[in-house]
Amino acid sequence: MNNEKVITTSDLISDDPSYLETIFSIANGHFGIRASNPIVSSESAGTIVNGFYEMSEINYGEKAYGYAENNQTIVNLPDVRAIKIFDSESNEFSQSELKSETLDMNTGLLTSVYKLLNPNNQAIELKLQSVLQQTDNHVLGLRYTIKSIDYTGRIKITKHFGINNDTAETDDPRKSRSLHTLTYDRNKIDDSCEVLEVKTKKSQLVIDLAICSQHALEENLELNQPVDFDIIALVGDINTKLQMIKPSFSEILADSKSFWHEFWQNSEVGIDGDESLNQAIHYNLFQLTSSTGRDGKTNIPAKGLSGTGYEGHYFWDTEMYMSPFFAYTNPQIARELILYRYSILNESKKRARELGVDNGALFAWRTINGEEASAYYPAGTAQYHIDADISYAIDRYYKVTLDKDFMKKYGLEIVLETARFWRSFGSFNNKGFCFFDVTGPDEYTAIVNNNYYTNRMAKFNMEFAVKLIDEFPEQSKRLGVTEEEYDSLKDAAEKVYLPYSEAEQINQQDDSAFDKPIWPFEDTPKSNYPLLLHYHPLKIYRYQVNKQADTLLADFLFDDISQNQLKREYDYYEKITTHDSSLSRSIFSALAARIGLKEKSYDYFMDTVKTDLIDLQKNTADGLHVANLGGSWLTIVMGFGCIEIKDSLLVINNNLPNKWKKLSIRIKFQGRLIKITYLHAKTVIDILDGEPLNVIVDGIKKNIK
Repeated sequence: MNNEKVITTSDLISDDPSYLETIFSIANGHFGIRASNPIVSSESAGTIVNGFYEMSEINYGEKAYGYAENNQTIVNLPDVRAIKIFDSESNEFSQSELKSETLDMNTGLLTSVYKLLNPNNQAIELKLQSVLQQTDNHVLGLRYTIKSIDYTGRIKITKHFGINNDTAETDDPRKSRSLHTLTYDRNKIDDSCEVLEVKTKKSQLVIDLAICSQHALEENLELNQPVDFDIIALVGDINTKLQMIKPSFSEILADSKSFWHEFWQNSEVGIDGDESLNQAIHYNLFQLTSSTGRDGKTNIPAKGLSGTGYEGHYFWDTEMYMSPFFAYTNPQIARELILYRYSILNESKKRARELGVDNGALFAWRTINGEEASAYYPAGTAQYHIDADISYAIDRYYKVTLDKDFMKKYGLEIVLETARFWRSFGSFNNKGFCFFDVTGPDEYTAIVNNNYYTNRMAKFNMEFAVKLIDEFPEQSKRLGVTEEEYDSLKDAAEKVYLPYSEAEQINQQDDSAFDKPIWPFEDTPKSNYPLLLHYHPLKIYRYQVNKQADTLLADFLFDDISQNQLKREYDYYEKITTHDSSLSRSIFSALAARIGLKEKSYDYFMDTVKTDLIDLQKNTADGLHVANLGGSWLTIVMGFGCIEIKDSLLVINNNLPNKWKKLSIRIKFQGRLIKITYLHAKTVIDILDGEPLNVIVDGIKKNIK
């Protein structure tokens, strides 16, 4: 067994049940289950289906035109792991102690071992193996193995859907809200199968769940003779009748093994020099892939399918932090994530009109169904940069895959509609083409003029649209592009204003950023972080203080300034950044690697790669920080490995950390599977599948065969 792809309770810092439920959660893009104790009920346990949500009206004290109308909240469905076990006298084994938990990322198999007691203090051992089918993502296999410790005799198990779907009320905006509008209809198909139909009242969605035993649920338990009970759980598609397929546990496990074997073949990352980091990065990539919708209709919830935090919403996190991994390792999934954005394009056009912009599309800041669900527009809707983030992801996908057919059918239209938005939203003045009253990635600086990141991304978005219009003239004409519009987009892109401070000799976060006092960090106790939970937004907005990388994120994406300027910018913005967002440290780490700050880069990476495993943000119990999982890969591949695409060429620079002996990664690029091995003395490129390729390695152009 490869230890770097196995994680156990002994590897973790906490034994808190909710934390462990998150860490050992498993999913397949369609649904996920938390690793709940099957004997002891838990408020946070449950089954989470990607895109299955309920709506509720957003109540404003003072409402204005265009505010988001409804909350969208992912539903925590009943826990399919739950079970009851009785002895021969109908006494329940109701006391449970977790002894060990093991997640094997080679196979996708989760194994949980418990010691159970009945009222007479007689003990049995319960081993629960859980595995999800990946190719048909509706199926979960559960094998309950019961072994005698000091109880022998008849045992009986019962398994039904326990309905406890309310979430505790909270003021923490990172958590999910309580739901009270679900209806349940329980039916038995036969003696072996129970089906639960769940309906939402306002979103008008319906889904079927089923649990089916594969043999009798009563057996005689003897010493040294464990007994197995196999149960299959089925989770249907939304608004679709459940198909009653019943593969065996062995068939489900074989399917999962095959999926994860191919996955690691295409996306392996190996760190020689730190076994715990090797384990952490494999864990992150396993959970990121498990969390991701693969059907073109769903995306990646902020907590994946490991918890209901952030209400299961999709954010810009997908395009900036998570889809890069898929573009370079599993382009089909990256394609499906873009298709989800295409599926909500009409809603996005409507949203642009609501915001008073006559042309183009504005994608919702946080959403499931395409409508805006952010009740706080200064740190939500005002983050218009999401349009350009999506276009950037399309550009990345296109450069990696050269998928012209996809661009003609889908990519071009999204890029064009977002570019039209920028052209209509912005305006010319004596500075150039400007964007007013926007919020950049840093949510501690809201409603400002000419946020550097936003302007730089808008510039890119319009330039990309012009490039695609040149490349696909017929398709562009069918989408209504005229010569006048082409010239207008090109002119605006050329004249986008990018704020720059002559005094500091760095890009300025926005027009007013450097006029504000710096946050009094020395007077802020550690207990008052994150700031958003301890200070009114208006207080935070009055200062220079960043929640996360903002201008530096643009530097990371475009690599278009000198090393000296980048060092100045890094030094300035690092001093005012709290990293209250889990999205922050990966970018700081990658940039530090690029400018030679190896120790600093490594320290940031250590926090990034183990954010959930060490519960760095103190809220992993609510679900994984899935964007950060992708961010840890970004740091390795685009920081330490420094992979970029310039003029259609793959460019690689070696920034191997001093503490590692070797780093190896696998990526897909333009139809090839490539292995890159970084050593302190050299960089080795191997094409594992595909044609020879010209690359630039550490400044030298090479032809790799």
